[in-house]
Amino acid sequence: MTFRSICLTSALALTAGAAHAEMNFNRIASFATPLNMAPGEDTARETSAEIIAASADGMTLIYTDSPLGVVGRIDITDPKAPAPLGNTDVGGEPTSVTVIGNTAYVAVNTSESYTKPSGTLLALDLATGEIAQSCDLGGQPDATAHDEAGTFVVVAIENERDEDAGDGRIGQMPGGWVSKVAITDGAMDCAVQRIDVTGLAEIAPDDPEPEFVDVNARGEIVVSLQENNHLVVIGAEGTVINHFPAGAVDLTRIDTKDERGALRFEDTQEGRPREPDGVQWLDDAHFMTANEGDMDGGSRSVTVFSKDGSVVFESGSDFETAVIQAGHYPDKRSDAKGAEPEGMEVATFGDTTFAFVLGERSSTVSVYDVTDPASPVFRQLLPSGIAPEGAIAIPERNLLVTANEADLVEDGGVRAHVMLYEYQEAKAAYPQLTSAGADTLIGWGAISGMVAGEDGLIHAVNDSFYGYQPTISSIDATVSPARIVKALPVTRAGMPAQKLDLEGITTDGEGGFWLASEGRTDRLIPHALYHVGASGEITGEVALPADLLANEKRFGFEGVTRIGDVLWMAVQREWTDDPENTVKLVAYDLKSEEWGAVRYEKAAPQTGWVGLSEIVAHGDWVYVIERDNQIGAAAVTKKVYRIPASEMVPVALGGDLPVVTKEEVADLIPALASQGGYVVDKVEGLAITADGTIWAVTDNDGVDDSSGETFFWQVGRAEQPSQ
Repeated sequence: MTFRSICLTSALALTAGAAHAEMNFNRIASFATPLNMAPGEDTARETSAEIIAASADGMTLIYTDSPLGVVGRIDITDPKAPAPLGNTDVGGEPTSVTVIGNTAYVAVNTSESYTKPSGTLLALDLATGEIAQSCDLGGQPDATAHDEAGTFVVVAIENERDEDAGDGRIGQMPGGWVSKVAITDGAMDCAVQRIDVTGLAEIAPDDPEPEFVDVNARGEIVVSLQENNHLVVIGAEGTVINHFPAGAVDLTRIDTKDERGALRFEDTQEGRPREPDGVQWLDDAHFMTANEGDMDGGSRSVTVFSKDGSVVFESGSDFETAVIQAGHYPDKRSDAKGAEPEGMEVATFGDTTFAFVLGERSSTVSVYDVTDPASPVFRQLLPSGIAPEGAIAIPERNLLVTANEADLVEDGGVRAHVMLYEYQEAKAAYPQLTSAGADTLIGWGAISGMVAGEDGLIHAVNDSFYGYQPTISSIDATVSPARIVKALPVTRAGMPAQKLDLEGITTDGEGGFWLASEGRTDRLIPHALYHVGASGEITGEVALPADLLANEKRFGFEGVTRIGDVLWMAVQREWTDDPENTVKLVAYDLKSEEWGAVRYEKAAPQTGWVGLSEIVAHGDWVYVIERDNQIGAAAVTKKVYRIPASEMVPVALGGDLPVVTKEEVADLIPALASQGGYVVDKVEGLAITADGTIWAVTDNDGVDDSSGETFFWQVGRAEQPSQ
């Protein structure tokens, strides 16, 4: 199949998904894990949400929190307003949880060392959070699952290897096994059945490391041995009825080089071992694997196997296509496992069976219609929190829930979250910007500046995250979702231009552009203005004058706009000659080559800093984005202001600069909060089309310590400030 055909298939699948009675999954709420801490606890400690399950009535969630050594419970009686029910200490590291009725069965790692593994299975009352029973598992547990009738819980006893020993290779004793724990009226029979899976795999047969388990309607268990690249099917009586290697995939059209800071999907990998992690039955005869990889592989794909060992579907690199098109491709993981499909959930909503595949590094959920196991159809890409690890579907309430493990508290970033989605009769709310439908596979991200062009398109630039791929992306905003239809490389002497940190773009009135580079003197990236022609080639460079650079700091130009023959640039934060909470709007006359400036008074930060991140001239006004660097509940200032163009009269640098007045046009936080996730910090781009429509966009930081979400939306009309 040609790539053009793949793109058309993807686009048609998206269209078909929207047209299918307009039923789609949309995020409706998020829950930050620190909310489950008791009053007085240190909320600055790292938390997590990894594996998640729900009560029989679908009103209570329970998730494992490994850093705290607890399980947390959430009341979702109102799924749009999840409420904390507190944490329960489990006396070790919780690795998984599954629920039968209103009893949660929690696997806990209590190992003294890698060579002396141990663990327990706890029975916990979901209503009270109290532990009712404990069974010794005899080894280090990983995943859990239970049968439909609720008669047993199966536990993968991984006895994981020490990655710092033996060159990190598999083949470290003791080996793992599968445990089966009988359940009667909620009580566990601690005479645990141990199922031997040694001697099966071709790779390290004496050291199986069971990873994920799942149970079908027949009571049959499928087990993934990720490091062994093997799959095992266990019958209802607890004996192995089949096993086979997971095999390998020839991958094409992938990016395998993360060191170049560019998205180039032109590489291949032949014979890439699947090394499946997550596995789920689709029906009694087929199961799907998420091929994350660990030691030698990871095919970045999903595969459907018949339980007889035959492959009935293989996505290959197509799994990553929608991830790439939505701007979620994690370039820093290109040399390893790309988007890293890991966890998975399968459930039937109405007449449709869906597989929800979690992209750990892309922070996405890929939704497939797997009603026909041999022909999965991609339906949607959902945004998730950072590093989704587990998911649970509650079809009776039309709900899907993900648990996202990354907690960036040490970096001042967003906390770990549980996120809720509803299956609705509505259009898909995400993505709001995509490159689907283009003739080539366009990867993009880290959008940092925009301008409305005379051609009816909106043009955007990316910042230095993609240092080897400075690009002007052209966006058709007349369709929904908005579409990137062209990616124009910024070049110098025919090669991708280097040492740029593009933060602003404006048109030159002749088919080309002026670009503002913020500059990073610690990385030898100069503060500068660049002129590029319609081909993307740099045709001119304007360096900053000495009297401006004399007071330079790292945080430079964040946006550029043109009023006649004058370019205006917004300086993000104070330089050394700026009074506190003021910044310069700097002017450069293209004809006289003279520099000047006015001063802008910004809000005093409550936490962190406040600065400007865009400037756009339209009509009698100049619009700016003023934002803080805070995220989630800490976000306070994300606003659009306008300045009378009549006040934009530059004064020579070094003198007393006049302070312009400003008028609030829009508070962006309500729009950002309406997406059901957390409020992102970087609103970076603004464009105003000829009819006065204001468009805003967020910078997703190249999916590095970020959920990768990009929001692109209409703020309002330039003529009607909404104060």
